[in-house]
Amino acid sequence: MRGIFAATALLAGVQAAVDPIVIKGSKFFYKGNGTQFFMKGVAYQQEVNTNSSQTDTDKLDITDPLADSTACKRDIVYLKKLQTNTIRVYAIDPSKDHSDCMTAFADAGIYVVADLSEPGLSINRDDPGWTTELYERYTNVVDEMMKYDNTLGFFAGNEVSNQPNNTQASAFVKAAVRDTKAYIKSKNYREIGVGYATNDDAGIRENLANYFDCGNSTDSIDFWGYNIYSWCGDSSYTESGFDVRTKEFEKYNVPVFFAEYGCNTPRPRKFTEVGALYGSKMTDIWSGGIVYMYFEEANEYGLATVSNGKVTTNKDFDNLSSQIAKATPSGVKMSDYNPTNTAAAACPKVTQGTWEAESSSLPPVANSQLCSCMMDSLSCTVADKATEDDYSDMFGYVCGLKSGKYCAGINKNATSGPYGSYSMCSSKEQLSFVLNTYADAVSGGCAFKGKATTKAAASATASGCSKLIEAVGAAGTGVVSSTGEASSSGSGSSSAGAAAGLSVPQLNFRFLGLGMYVTGAVAAGMAMILL
Repeated sequence: MRGIFAATALLAGVQAAVDPIVIKGSKFFYKGNGTQFFMKGVAYQQEVNTNSSQTDTDKLDITDPLADSTACKRDIVYLKKLQTNTIRVYAIDPSKDHSDCMTAFADAGIYVVADLSEPGLSINRDDPGWTTELYERYTNVVDEMMKYDNTLGFFAGNEVSNQPNNTQASAFVKAAVRDTKAYIKSKNYREIGVGYATNDDAGIRENLANYFDCGNSTDSIDFWGYNIYSWCGDSSYTESGFDVRTKEFEKYNVPVFFAEYGCNTPRPRKFTEVGALYGSKMTDIWSGGIVYMYFEEANEYGLATVSNGKVTTNKDFDNLSSQIAKATPSGVKMSDYNPTNTAAAACPKVTQGTWEAESSSLPPVANSQLCSCMMDSLSCTVADKATEDDYSDMFGYVCGLKSGKYCAGINKNATSGPYGSYSMCSSKEQLSFVLNTYADAVSGGCAFKGKATTKAAASATASGCSKLIEAVGAAGTGVVSSTGEASSSGSGSSSAGAAAGLSVPQLNFRFLGLGMYVTGAVAAGMAMILL
Protein backbone atom coordinates (compact mmCIF):
# COMPACT_ATOMS: atom_id res chain seq x y z
CA MET A 1 0.00 0.00 0.00
CA ARG A 2 2.16 2.70 -1.31
CA GLY A 3 1.39 5.01 1.41
CA ILE A 4 -1.25 7.60 1.68
CA PHE A 5 1.37 9.73 3.40
CA ALA A 6 3.81 9.41 0.53
CA ALA A 7 1.08 10.33 -1.96
CA THR A 8 0.10 13.34 0.14
CA ALA A 9 3.68 14.52 0.32
CA LEU A 10 4.02 14.12 -3.44
CA LEU A 11 0.91 16.17 -4.09
CA ALA A 12 2.08 18.88 -1.77
CA GLY A 13 5.40 19.07 -3.62
CA VAL A 14 3.76 19.42 -7.01
CA GLN A 15 1.21 21.94 -5.77
CA ALA A 16 3.97 24.09 -4.35
CA ALA A 17 5.78 24.14 -7.70
CA VAL A 18 3.01 25.07 -10.13
CA ASP A 19 -0.18 27.10 -10.28
CA PRO A 20 -3.09 25.09 -11.76
CA ILE A 21 -4.66 26.31 -14.99
CA VAL A 22 -8.38 27.11 -14.95
CA ILE A 23 -10.93 27.99 -17.62
CA LYS A 24 -13.09 31.10 -17.67
CA GLY A 25 -15.19 31.67 -20.75
CA SER A 26 -13.05 31.02 -23.81
CA LYS A 27 -9.67 31.55 -22.14
CA PHE A 28 -7.19 29.78 -19.87
CA PHE A 29 -5.81 31.45 -16.74
CA TYR A 30 -3.35 30.74 -13.96
CA LYS A 31 -5.60 30.08 -10.99
CA GLY A 32 -3.40 31.84 -8.45
CA ASN A 33 -2.29 35.08 -10.10
CA GLY A 34 -5.11 35.34 -12.64
CA THR A 35 -2.95 36.07 -15.69
CA GLN A 36 -3.98 34.60 -19.03
CA PHE A 37 -2.27 31.37 -20.09
CA PHE A 38 -1.09 30.82 -23.66
CA MET A 39 0.25 27.40 -24.60
CA LYS A 40 3.75 27.27 -25.98
CA GLY A 41 3.66 23.55 -26.44
CA VAL A 42 5.41 20.56 -27.93
CA ALA A 43 3.95 17.09 -28.56
CA TYR A 44 6.06 14.69 -26.53
CA GLN A 45 5.79 10.95 -27.22
CA GLN A 46 7.69 8.28 -29.08
CA GLU A 47 6.43 5.27 -31.00
CA VAL A 48 2.69 5.79 -30.81
CA ASN A 49 0.19 6.29 -33.61
CA THR A 50 -1.45 9.57 -32.64
CA ASN A 51 -4.50 8.77 -34.73
CA SER A 52 -7.07 7.59 -32.19
CA SER A 53 -8.86 5.15 -34.45
CA GLN A 54 -7.13 1.84 -34.02
CA THR A 55 -8.57 -1.32 -35.55
CA ASP A 56 -6.70 -3.71 -33.27
CA THR A 57 -8.60 -4.18 -30.02
CA ASP A 58 -5.70 -5.90 -28.26
CA LYS A 59 -3.70 -3.84 -25.80
CA LEU A 60 -0.42 -2.72 -27.34
CA ASP A 61 2.84 -1.81 -25.65
CA ILE A 62 3.47 1.91 -25.53
CA THR A 63 6.46 4.02 -24.60
CA ASP A 64 5.05 6.00 -21.68
CA PRO A 65 6.67 9.45 -21.95
CA LEU A 66 5.96 10.30 -18.31
CA ALA A 67 7.32 7.14 -16.69
CA ASP A 68 11.03 7.47 -17.54
CA SER A 69 12.47 10.13 -15.25
CA THR A 70 15.91 9.97 -16.84
CA ALA A 71 14.46 10.77 -20.26
CA CYS A 72 12.14 13.47 -18.92
CA LYS A 73 14.92 15.30 -17.10
CA ARG A 74 17.18 14.96 -20.14
CA ASP A 75 14.55 16.46 -22.46
CA ILE A 76 13.34 19.24 -20.16
CA VAL A 77 16.64 21.04 -20.82
CA TYR A 78 15.82 21.23 -24.53
CA LEU A 79 12.11 21.92 -24.06
CA LYS A 80 12.97 24.95 -21.94
CA LYS A 81 15.17 26.26 -24.76
CA LEU A 82 11.92 26.39 -26.74
CA GLN A 83 10.18 28.22 -23.86
CA THR A 84 7.86 25.22 -23.58
CA ASN A 85 5.11 25.54 -20.99
CA THR A 86 2.91 22.67 -22.23
CA ILE A 87 3.47 19.17 -23.56
CA ARG A 88 0.91 16.86 -25.08
CA VAL A 89 1.19 13.13 -24.43
CA TYR A 90 -0.88 10.68 -26.47
CA ALA A 91 -0.91 7.55 -24.30
CA ILE A 92 0.30 6.74 -20.81
CA ASP A 93 0.20 3.57 -18.75
CA PRO A 94 -1.86 4.55 -15.68
CA SER A 95 -0.43 1.66 -13.67
CA LYS A 96 3.07 3.18 -13.75
CA ASP A 97 4.58 5.79 -11.43
CA HIS A 98 4.70 9.25 -13.02
CA SER A 99 5.68 11.26 -9.98
CA ASP A 100 9.32 11.93 -10.92
CA CYS A 101 8.52 13.19 -14.43
CA MET A 102 5.47 15.19 -13.40
CA THR A 103 7.33 16.83 -10.55
CA ALA A 104 10.28 17.65 -12.84
CA PHE A 105 7.92 19.16 -15.41
CA ALA A 106 6.12 21.11 -12.70
CA ASP A 107 9.41 22.49 -11.41
CA ALA A 108 10.14 23.64 -14.97
CA GLY A 109 6.72 25.29 -15.27
CA ILE A 110 5.51 22.76 -17.84
CA TYR A 111 1.89 21.57 -17.94
CA VAL A 112 0.57 18.36 -19.49
CA VAL A 113 -2.42 17.77 -21.76
CA ALA A 114 -3.05 14.00 -21.79
CA ASP A 115 -5.03 11.96 -24.30
CA LEU A 116 -7.16 9.40 -22.47
CA SER A 117 -7.04 6.60 -25.03
CA GLU A 118 -4.20 4.34 -26.14
CA PRO A 119 -3.64 2.24 -29.27
CA GLY A 120 -6.02 -0.69 -29.02
CA LEU A 121 -8.22 1.05 -26.44
CA SER A 122 -9.70 3.94 -28.36
CA ILE A 123 -12.84 4.84 -30.26
CA ASN A 124 -12.48 3.38 -33.74
CA ARG A 125 -13.92 5.58 -36.47
CA ASP A 126 -14.73 2.51 -38.61
CA ASP A 127 -16.45 0.58 -35.83
CA PRO A 128 -17.30 3.19 -33.18
CA GLY A 129 -18.50 2.43 -29.70
CA TRP A 130 -18.29 3.78 -26.17
CA THR A 131 -17.89 0.81 -23.84
CA THR A 132 -17.30 -0.03 -20.22
CA GLU A 133 -13.80 -1.19 -21.14
CA LEU A 134 -12.95 2.18 -22.66
CA TYR A 135 -14.53 3.96 -19.71
CA GLU A 136 -12.26 2.03 -17.34
CA ARG A 137 -9.22 3.01 -19.39
CA TYR A 138 -10.23 6.68 -19.45
CA THR A 139 -11.00 6.91 -15.75
CA ASN A 140 -7.78 5.11 -14.82
CA VAL A 141 -5.82 7.77 -16.68
CA VAL A 142 -7.85 10.51 -14.98
CA ASP A 143 -7.18 9.01 -11.54
CA GLU A 144 -3.45 8.90 -12.21
CA MET A 145 -3.07 12.34 -13.77
CA MET A 146 -5.28 14.16 -11.28
CA LYS A 147 -2.57 13.62 -8.67
CA TYR A 148 -0.65 16.46 -10.30
CA ASP A 149 -1.51 20.15 -10.43
CA ASN A 150 0.37 20.57 -13.69
CA THR A 151 -2.14 18.35 -15.49
CA LEU A 152 -3.91 20.94 -17.64
CA GLY A 153 -6.63 18.82 -19.23
CA PHE A 154 -7.62 15.71 -21.15
CA PHE A 155 -8.48 14.81 -24.73
CA ALA A 156 -11.32 12.29 -25.09
CA GLY A 157 -10.38 11.65 -28.71
CA ASN A 158 -8.05 12.66 -31.52
CA GLU A 159 -9.19 12.94 -35.14
CA VAL A 160 -11.75 10.15 -34.70
CA SER A 161 -14.17 11.52 -37.31
CA ASN A 162 -11.93 12.71 -40.12
CA GLN A 163 -14.27 12.78 -43.13
CA PRO A 164 -18.03 12.87 -43.83
CA ASN A 165 -18.51 9.11 -44.04
CA ASN A 166 -17.46 8.45 -40.42
CA THR A 167 -19.12 11.30 -38.55
CA GLN A 168 -21.31 8.82 -36.63
CA ALA A 169 -18.22 8.10 -34.54
CA SER A 170 -18.39 11.57 -33.01
CA ALA A 171 -21.48 10.57 -31.02
CA PHE A 172 -19.41 8.02 -29.11
CA VAL A 173 -16.58 10.49 -28.47
CA LYS A 174 -19.08 13.00 -27.11
CA ALA A 175 -20.47 10.28 -24.84
CA ALA A 176 -16.89 9.75 -23.64
CA VAL A 177 -16.59 13.49 -22.91
CA ARG A 178 -19.86 13.40 -20.96
CA ASP A 179 -18.96 10.35 -18.87
CA THR A 180 -15.40 11.52 -18.17
CA LYS A 181 -16.64 14.92 -16.98
CA ALA A 182 -19.25 13.23 -14.79
CA TYR A 183 -16.58 10.95 -13.32
CA ILE A 184 -14.28 13.87 -12.48
CA LYS A 185 -17.16 15.59 -10.72
CA SER A 186 -18.17 12.44 -8.85
CA LYS A 187 -14.64 12.07 -7.48
CA ASN A 188 -14.59 15.68 -6.26
CA TYR A 189 -11.45 16.40 -8.24
CA ARG A 190 -10.49 20.00 -8.95
CA GLU A 191 -12.09 21.60 -12.00
CA ILE A 192 -10.27 20.51 -15.13
CA GLY A 193 -11.21 20.47 -18.80
CA VAL A 194 -12.06 17.55 -21.08
CA GLY A 195 -11.82 18.33 -24.78
CA TYR A 196 -11.35 16.92 -28.25
CA ALA A 197 -8.61 17.29 -30.88
CA THR A 198 -9.86 17.55 -34.45
CA ASN A 199 -8.28 17.34 -37.86
CA ASP A 200 -8.72 20.14 -40.39
CA ASP A 201 -11.11 18.49 -42.86
CA ALA A 202 -12.93 21.19 -44.83
CA GLY A 203 -16.04 19.05 -45.27
CA ILE A 204 -16.78 18.51 -41.58
CA ARG A 205 -14.75 20.96 -39.48
CA GLU A 206 -17.63 23.39 -38.86
CA ASN A 207 -20.11 20.64 -38.00
CA LEU A 208 -17.55 18.97 -35.74
CA ALA A 209 -16.88 22.14 -33.77
CA ASN A 210 -20.60 22.84 -33.41
CA TYR A 211 -21.56 19.28 -32.52
CA PHE A 212 -19.10 18.93 -29.66
CA ASP A 213 -20.05 22.35 -28.24
CA CYS A 214 -23.84 22.24 -28.62
CA GLY A 215 -26.45 21.08 -26.15
CA ASN A 216 -26.05 20.64 -22.40
CA SER A 217 -22.76 21.86 -20.94
CA THR A 218 -22.50 18.59 -18.98
CA ASP A 219 -22.18 16.75 -22.29
CA SER A 220 -20.08 19.17 -24.31
CA ILE A 221 -16.35 19.83 -24.54
CA ASP A 222 -14.54 22.23 -22.20
CA PHE A 223 -11.95 23.16 -24.84
CA TRP A 224 -11.32 22.53 -28.53
CA GLY A 225 -7.99 21.43 -29.97
CA TYR A 226 -7.24 21.99 -33.65
CA ASN A 227 -4.65 19.85 -35.49
CA ILE A 228 -3.79 22.20 -38.33
CA TYR A 229 -0.98 22.05 -40.90
CA SER A 230 -2.10 24.63 -43.48
CA TRP A 231 0.78 27.10 -42.94
CA CYS A 232 3.65 25.66 -44.96
CA GLY A 233 6.97 27.37 -45.61
CA ASP A 234 6.68 31.10 -46.27
CA SER A 235 2.92 31.20 -46.04
CA SER A 236 0.85 34.01 -44.54
CA TYR A 237 -2.09 34.68 -42.26
CA THR A 238 -4.50 34.78 -45.21
CA GLU A 239 -2.85 32.24 -47.54
CA SER A 240 -2.83 29.60 -44.79
CA GLY A 241 -6.47 30.18 -43.95
CA PHE A 242 -5.62 31.16 -40.38
CA ASP A 243 -7.72 34.29 -40.87
CA VAL A 244 -10.81 32.25 -41.78
CA ARG A 245 -10.30 29.77 -38.95
CA THR A 246 -9.96 32.66 -36.50
CA LYS A 247 -13.17 34.26 -37.77
CA GLU A 248 -15.01 30.93 -37.39
CA PHE A 249 -14.22 30.77 -33.67
CA GLU A 250 -14.97 34.39 -32.77
CA LYS A 251 -18.14 33.41 -30.90
CA TYR A 252 -17.01 30.01 -29.63
CA ASN A 253 -17.65 29.82 -25.90
CA VAL A 254 -14.77 27.56 -24.78
CA PRO A 255 -10.98 27.90 -25.27
CA VAL A 256 -9.54 26.92 -28.65
CA PHE A 257 -5.90 26.21 -29.41
CA PHE A 258 -3.72 24.41 -31.93
CA ALA A 259 -3.44 20.86 -30.56
CA GLU A 260 -0.89 20.13 -33.30
CA TYR A 261 0.79 22.39 -35.82
CA GLY A 262 3.96 22.59 -37.92
CA CYS A 263 3.69 21.69 -41.62
CA ASN A 264 6.89 19.89 -42.67
CA THR A 265 6.86 20.67 -46.37
CA PRO A 266 9.25 22.15 -47.16
CA ARG A 267 11.80 21.18 -44.57
CA PRO A 268 13.52 22.49 -42.53
CA ARG A 269 10.43 24.14 -41.12
CA LYS A 270 10.64 27.89 -40.70
CA PHE A 271 7.81 28.18 -38.15
CA THR A 272 6.85 31.63 -39.38
CA GLU A 273 3.28 30.87 -38.23
CA VAL A 274 4.44 31.35 -34.64
CA GLY A 275 4.43 35.12 -35.10
CA ALA A 276 0.82 35.02 -36.28
CA LEU A 277 -0.39 32.57 -33.64
CA TYR A 278 0.91 34.69 -30.78
CA GLY A 279 0.20 38.02 -32.47
CA SER A 280 -2.64 40.48 -31.94
CA LYS A 281 -4.87 39.08 -34.71
CA MET A 282 -5.13 35.65 -33.10
CA THR A 283 -4.54 35.89 -29.36
CA ASP A 284 -8.01 37.22 -28.59
CA ILE A 285 -9.40 33.93 -29.96
CA TRP A 286 -6.62 31.33 -29.74
CA SER A 287 -4.78 30.19 -26.59
CA GLY A 288 -1.55 29.28 -28.34
CA GLY A 289 -0.57 25.89 -29.67
CA ILE A 290 1.43 22.67 -29.55
CA VAL A 291 4.12 21.95 -32.14
CA TYR A 292 4.21 18.44 -33.54
CA MET A 293 6.66 17.04 -32.33
CA TYR A 294 9.74 16.61 -30.14
CA PHE A 295 11.08 13.23 -31.31
CA GLU A 296 12.38 12.76 -34.86
CA GLU A 297 10.90 9.60 -36.34
CA ALA A 298 10.03 8.20 -39.77
CA ASN A 299 7.39 10.87 -40.40
CA GLU A 300 10.09 13.60 -40.17
CA TYR A 301 8.26 15.94 -37.83
CA GLY A 302 10.85 15.86 -35.05
CA LEU A 303 12.75 18.69 -33.44
CA ALA A 304 15.42 16.40 -31.99
CA THR A 305 16.91 12.96 -32.52
CA VAL A 306 17.52 10.80 -29.46
CA SER A 307 20.11 8.04 -29.87
CA ASN A 308 21.67 6.05 -27.03
CA GLY A 309 20.32 8.57 -24.58
CA LYS A 310 21.91 11.54 -26.36
CA VAL A 311 19.86 14.40 -27.82
CA THR A 312 20.80 16.06 -31.09
CA THR A 313 18.64 18.99 -32.14
CA ASN A 314 18.09 19.95 -35.76
CA LYS A 315 17.39 23.03 -37.87
CA ASP A 316 13.66 22.77 -37.13
CA PHE A 317 14.54 23.13 -33.44
CA ASP A 318 16.71 26.17 -34.11
CA ASN A 319 14.05 27.88 -36.21
CA LEU A 320 11.31 27.23 -33.67
CA SER A 321 13.55 28.48 -30.89
CA SER A 322 14.19 31.69 -32.80
CA GLN A 323 10.53 32.28 -33.59
CA ILE A 324 9.15 31.40 -30.16
CA ALA A 325 11.65 33.76 -28.49
CA LYS A 326 9.89 36.63 -30.28
CA ALA A 327 6.40 35.47 -29.24
CA THR A 328 5.03 37.77 -26.55
CA PRO A 329 1.25 37.28 -26.51
CA SER A 330 -0.75 39.95 -24.72
CA GLY A 331 -3.59 38.68 -22.55
CA VAL A 332 -6.16 39.88 -20.07
CA LYS A 333 -6.43 39.49 -16.31
CA MET A 334 -9.04 36.97 -15.21
CA SER A 335 -10.60 39.53 -12.85
CA ASP A 336 -11.06 41.99 -15.74
CA TYR A 337 -12.44 39.43 -18.17
CA ASN A 338 -16.21 39.26 -18.62
CA PRO A 339 -16.93 36.85 -21.48
CA THR A 340 -19.73 37.81 -23.84
CA ASN A 341 -19.54 34.71 -26.02
CA THR A 342 -21.39 32.49 -23.55
CA ALA A 343 -23.89 30.74 -25.84
CA ALA A 344 -23.28 27.17 -26.98
CA ALA A 345 -23.10 26.47 -30.69
CA ALA A 346 -26.17 25.42 -32.66
CA CYS A 347 -26.29 21.67 -33.22
CA PRO A 348 -25.75 20.48 -36.80
CA LYS A 349 -28.64 18.76 -38.54
CA VAL A 350 -28.28 15.19 -39.73
CA THR A 351 -27.71 15.20 -43.49
CA GLN A 352 -26.81 11.99 -45.28
CA GLY A 353 -23.26 12.07 -46.58
CA THR A 354 -22.45 15.28 -44.73
CA TRP A 355 -23.19 14.87 -41.02
CA GLU A 356 -24.58 11.64 -39.57
CA ALA A 357 -24.44 12.01 -35.77
CA GLU A 358 -27.82 12.91 -34.31
CA SER A 359 -27.48 15.68 -31.72
CA SER A 360 -30.65 15.10 -29.70
CA SER A 361 -29.33 12.03 -27.88
CA LEU A 362 -26.02 10.35 -27.09
CA PRO A 363 -24.99 6.72 -26.60
CA PRO A 364 -25.85 5.34 -23.15
CA VAL A 365 -23.70 5.99 -20.12
CA ALA A 366 -20.97 3.36 -19.74
CA ASN A 367 -22.45 1.51 -16.79
CA SER A 368 -20.65 -1.71 -15.82
CA GLN A 369 -23.15 -2.34 -13.03
CA LEU A 370 -25.99 -2.45 -15.53
CA CYS A 371 -24.05 -4.90 -17.72
CA SER A 372 -23.33 -7.09 -14.71
CA CYS A 373 -26.96 -7.02 -13.60
CA MET A 374 -28.08 -7.90 -17.10
CA MET A 375 -25.73 -10.90 -17.21
CA ASP A 376 -27.01 -12.11 -13.84
CA SER A 377 -30.59 -11.94 -15.10
CA LEU A 378 -29.98 -14.13 -18.16
CA SER A 379 -30.73 -17.82 -18.45
CA CYS A 380 -28.92 -18.22 -21.80
CA THR A 381 -25.42 -16.88 -22.35
CA VAL A 382 -22.57 -17.36 -24.80
CA ALA A 383 -20.33 -20.28 -23.88
CA ASP A 384 -16.74 -19.63 -22.83
CA LYS A 385 -15.46 -21.85 -25.63
CA ALA A 386 -17.02 -19.66 -28.34
CA THR A 387 -14.41 -17.98 -30.57
CA GLU A 388 -14.51 -14.57 -32.25
CA ASP A 389 -15.62 -16.28 -35.45
CA ASP A 390 -18.45 -17.88 -33.50
CA TYR A 391 -19.43 -14.47 -32.15
CA SER A 392 -19.61 -13.16 -35.70
CA ASP A 393 -21.79 -16.02 -36.87
CA MET A 394 -24.16 -15.84 -33.91
CA PHE A 395 -24.55 -12.07 -34.07
CA GLY A 396 -25.12 -12.34 -37.81
CA TYR A 397 -27.78 -15.01 -37.48
CA VAL A 398 -29.83 -13.61 -34.60
CA CYS A 399 -29.61 -9.95 -35.62
CA GLY A 400 -30.73 -10.87 -39.14
CA LEU A 401 -34.05 -12.22 -37.93
CA LYS A 402 -37.31 -10.27 -37.69
CA SER A 403 -35.80 -6.94 -38.76
CA GLY A 404 -33.29 -6.99 -35.95
CA LYS A 405 -35.92 -7.38 -33.22
CA TYR A 406 -33.72 -9.50 -30.96
CA CYS A 407 -30.83 -7.04 -31.16
CA ALA A 408 -32.62 -3.77 -30.44
CA GLY A 409 -31.02 -3.65 -27.00
CA ILE A 410 -27.52 -3.39 -28.49
CA ASN A 411 -28.24 -1.07 -31.41
CA LYS A 412 -25.71 1.75 -31.80
CA ASN A 413 -26.86 3.61 -34.87
CA ALA A 414 -25.93 7.23 -34.16
CA THR A 415 -28.03 8.57 -37.03
CA SER A 416 -31.48 7.07 -36.58
CA GLY A 417 -31.23 5.22 -33.28
CA PRO A 418 -32.53 4.49 -30.81
CA TYR A 419 -29.46 3.33 -28.89
CA GLY A 420 -29.71 0.01 -27.13
CA SER A 421 -29.01 0.38 -23.43
CA TYR A 422 -26.58 -2.55 -23.56
CA SER A 423 -24.61 -1.24 -26.56
CA MET A 424 -21.90 -0.06 -24.14
CA CYS A 425 -21.35 -3.54 -22.67
CA SER A 426 -18.58 -5.92 -23.75
CA SER A 427 -19.02 -8.07 -26.86
CA LYS A 428 -19.55 -11.14 -24.67
CA GLU A 429 -22.22 -9.39 -22.64
CA GLN A 430 -23.92 -8.04 -25.74
CA LEU A 431 -23.98 -11.43 -27.42
CA SER A 432 -25.33 -13.07 -24.27
CA PHE A 433 -28.18 -10.55 -24.18
CA VAL A 434 -28.95 -11.23 -27.84
CA LEU A 435 -28.92 -15.02 -27.38
CA ASN A 436 -31.10 -14.83 -24.30
CA THR A 437 -33.65 -12.62 -26.08
CA TYR A 438 -33.76 -15.08 -28.94
CA ALA A 439 -33.99 -18.11 -26.63
CA ASP A 440 -36.93 -16.53 -24.78
CA ALA A 441 -38.84 -16.34 -28.05
CA VAL A 442 -37.85 -19.61 -29.72
CA SER A 443 -38.13 -23.08 -28.26
CA GLY A 444 -34.67 -24.66 -27.97
CA GLY A 445 -33.11 -21.31 -28.89
CA CYS A 446 -30.12 -21.70 -26.55
CA ALA A 447 -28.48 -24.51 -28.51
CA PHE A 448 -26.09 -23.12 -31.14
CA LYS A 449 -24.21 -26.41 -31.19
CA GLY A 450 -22.80 -25.87 -27.71
CA LYS A 451 -21.65 -22.30 -28.34
CA ALA A 452 -24.38 -21.07 -25.96
CA THR A 453 -25.20 -22.40 -22.53
CA THR A 454 -28.08 -22.26 -20.06
CA LYS A 455 -27.82 -21.18 -16.44
CA ALA A 456 -30.06 -20.22 -13.58
CA ALA A 457 -30.96 -16.55 -13.71
CA ALA A 458 -30.30 -14.65 -10.49
CA SER A 459 -33.09 -12.81 -8.76
CA ALA A 460 -32.90 -9.14 -9.67
CA THR A 461 -34.27 -8.19 -6.27
CA ALA A 462 -31.76 -10.33 -4.42
CA SER A 463 -28.84 -8.92 -6.36
CA GLY A 464 -29.95 -5.29 -5.98
CA CYS A 465 -30.47 -4.95 -9.71
CA SER A 466 -34.24 -4.63 -9.91
CA LYS A 467 -34.38 -0.87 -10.62
CA LEU A 468 -31.74 -1.09 -13.33
CA ILE A 469 -33.34 -4.04 -15.09
CA GLU A 470 -36.84 -2.58 -14.83
CA ALA A 471 -35.67 0.75 -16.27
CA VAL A 472 -34.20 -0.91 -19.31
CA GLY A 473 -36.98 -3.40 -19.86
CA ALA A 474 -36.95 -6.71 -21.64
CA ALA A 475 -35.98 -5.18 -24.99
CA GLY A 476 -33.00 -3.38 -23.48
CA THR A 477 -34.06 -0.04 -24.95
CA GLY A 478 -35.06 1.84 -21.81
CA VAL A 479 -33.23 4.79 -20.33
CA VAL A 480 -30.81 4.53 -17.42
CA SER A 481 -28.96 7.57 -16.13
CA SER A 482 -25.40 7.64 -14.85
CA THR A 483 -26.75 7.17 -11.33
CA GLY A 484 -28.66 4.06 -12.32
CA GLU A 485 -32.07 5.72 -12.16
CA ALA A 486 -34.75 5.45 -14.81
CA SER A 487 -35.54 8.60 -16.77
CA SER A 488 -37.74 9.58 -19.65
CA SER A 489 -35.37 11.59 -21.81
CA GLY A 490 -31.95 13.22 -22.05
CA SER A 491 -28.46 12.34 -23.18
CA GLY A 492 -27.97 8.70 -23.91
CA SER A 493 -31.69 8.18 -24.14
CA SER A 494 -33.44 5.56 -26.23
CA SER A 495 -37.11 5.32 -27.02
CA ALA A 496 -38.35 2.06 -25.53
CA GLY A 497 -40.16 -0.10 -28.02
CA ALA A 498 -39.23 2.01 -31.05
CA ALA A 499 -36.46 -0.33 -32.12
CA ALA A 500 -38.85 -3.17 -32.77
CA GLY A 501 -40.17 -1.30 -35.78
CA LEU A 502 -36.79 -0.54 -37.34
CA SER A 503 -35.84 -2.10 -40.62
CA VAL A 504 -32.52 -3.89 -40.85
CA PRO A 505 -30.66 -1.09 -42.69
CA GLN A 506 -31.44 1.23 -39.76
CA LEU A 507 -29.82 -1.06 -37.25
CA ASN A 508 -26.08 -0.85 -36.84
CA PHE A 509 -24.38 -4.05 -35.71
CA ARG A 510 -20.62 -3.91 -36.22
CA PHE A 511 -18.87 -6.33 -33.94
CA LEU A 512 -15.21 -7.15 -33.50
CA GLY A 513 -14.20 -4.90 -36.38
CA LEU A 514 -16.15 -6.96 -38.93
CA GLY A 515 -18.35 -4.11 -40.14
CA MET A 516 -21.13 -6.66 -40.59
CA TYR A 517 -24.59 -5.58 -41.66
CA VAL A 518 -26.97 -8.50 -41.56
CA THR A 519 -29.98 -9.34 -43.69
CA GLY A 520 -32.62 -12.00 -43.52
CA ALA A 521 -30.92 -13.91 -46.31
CA VAL A 522 -27.62 -13.93 -44.44
CA ALA A 523 -29.40 -15.12 -41.33
CA ALA A 524 -31.03 -17.97 -43.19
CA GLY A 525 -27.68 -19.12 -44.49
CA MET A 526 -26.10 -18.96 -41.06
CA ALA A 527 -28.88 -21.07 -39.59
CA MET A 528 -27.48 -24.05 -41.50
CA ILE A 529 -24.16 -23.59 -39.70
CA LEU A 530 -25.31 -22.73 -36.21
CA LEU A 531 -28.48 -24.67 -35.47
